[in-house]
Amino acid sequence: MEVLYILIFLFIYYVIRILLNIYKQPKCINLNYKFEKKKKIPISVNFHFTRKCNYECGFCFHTAKSSDIPTIENSKRALRKLSESGMKKINFAGGEPFLYPKYLAELMDFCKNELKLESVSIISNGSKIKRTWLQKNRDNLDILAISCDSFDEETNIKIGRGSGQHVKNLYEIAEWCHQLGIKFKLNTVVNAFNWEENMNEHIEILAPFRWKCFQVLILENENGGFDGTLRDARRFKISTEQFEAFVERHKTQKSIVKEPNNIMKNSYLILDEYLRFLNCTNDEKVPSDSLLDVDVDTALQQAGWDESAFFQRQGIYNWSKLPNNGCTGVNDSKKFDW
Repeated sequence: MEVLYILIFLFIYYVIRILLNIYKQPKCINLNYKFEKKKKIPISVNFHFTRKCNYECGFCFHTAKSSDIPTIENSKRALRKLSESGMKKINFAGGEPFLYPKYLAELMDFCKNELKLESVSIISNGSKIKRTWLQKNRDNLDILAISCDSFDEETNIKIGRGSGQHVKNLYEIAEWCHQLGIKFKLNTVVNAFNWEENMNEHIEILAPFRWKCFQVLILENENGGFDGTLRDARRFKISTEQFEAFVERHKTQKSIVKEPNNIMKNSYLILDEYLRFLNCTNDEKVPSDSLLDVDVDTALQQAGWDESAFFQRQGIYNWSKLPNNGCTGVNDSKKFDW
């Protein structure tokens, strides 16, 4: 019996010890704790500082809803915040950025020489570019991208891209870029008017270092044809099969980068004329808070940016003219810890 009492006593003793240890443990549950997602870094930003454009492309999904542009001071303030948050590349877009050449040149100089960004690029329709401007600003410009959707001027006119001189301008600008050491890039929106076109001969002559082919995109509050929109791009819409047929026809072009809707839509950080990111996740553009009012992290949380899609579309590439910038391949995303 004594042995039994001793065993019972020891059992009770150890149970009490265990309970006391549990009670003394620090409380692990914090009702105010929020799980934080991995911090996003705005590696590459597309700054649409103006919505104004001198062309009337029927499928445009960044339409001229305002004629505002931010002040130089506010633009620099936002760009500095982005740089401090890890931005490596800035792409100036519109609208048509060359409607404001002095404004554009000042921001480029700021980004290259004060912020020390790895890459400064511009996307333009090419109609307002002058060689003298490129000559003067070439040290601050890594990449010049020109939009061209057809090498048939009748097709360009149907689309709304110029009045018959677009291809001539394109060839002239490509030559200037090659002469001045600026990387020449080509952007093409594949749509109902051009998806059957064979562009191989022209691409080989122009020799862009990068040729981006986008599937025409419909965003309801921009080009969806609904009340309050300035464009109705539904007549330009194509199927995935039609888009893939265009890409297949040009698969021998080493510079080609295809961007179907599912890759393109949420993979870009778009900063508008009010210095807000535009969230496209619900097939429309919903603005974040302005970078003038909130920090970059807060604005990024509202941006709807899909980082995985950004890397999938080869968002990091050899984007600088300088040889030792850290970007050495067509798709070197694995080398970066951003």
